[in-house]
Amino acid sequence: MPKMKSKSSAKKRFDVTGTGKLKRKHAYKSHILTKKSTKRKRNLTYSGLVDQADAKNVREMLA
Repeated sequence: MPKMKSKSSAKKRFDVTGTGKLKRKHAYKSHILTKKSTKRKRNLTYSGLVDQADAKNVREMLA
């Protein structure tokens, strides 16, 4: 039986940190930026972590 493939979309969106946590980017930073405040846009720049509830599904997509 062939190897299982990782989801290409997940490979592009998530990174695994050194401690095994999953890093992600924030949504809503790609377009229609004129109506969003500078503070909101700045806070969307920084990366976040995948929530505990979703981590299992994301790991399966990456495996």
